[in-house]
Amino acid sequence: MKDYNRIARIEQAIAKKYGSKTVEDPRSNWDDAKEGDYQEQLKKLATREANFEERTEKEEVNGILMSKKLLTRETTRRSCPVCKVYSFSLKDDAYMNRYDCCFNCYVHWVEGREERWETGWRPTRGDK
Repeated sequence: MKDYNRIARIEQAIAKKYGSKTVEDPRSNWDDAKEGDYQEQLKKLATREANFEERTEKEEVNGILMSKKLLTRETTRRSCPVCKVYSFSLKDDAYMNRYDCCFNCYVHWVEGREERWETGWRPTRGDK
């Protein structure tokens, strides 16, 4: 059974120590404008959560769970078709897009011979 006198004494002690706002009923200051604001915040939160779930949704590919984001994004080539070196260098990305080779292969095989490279010439195994 609740002892209402004890609850009242505790509330009075809290109000005395921390101020009267600490023991007020939160519904006492609630109005239609605050309710509308709260509903808008809930809608924004739900939209953000749905977007996050969509971005992080997983799909099974060959027995491995992968993010759908990775499956829909165009993958960039990381291995040089000439020397077969795997690289994360931004410099290599630039040369891979322009000359279809890494920076080192560009310096060794393409620089100064761009016309020959553009016509399709590539080094053979004996040249490497």
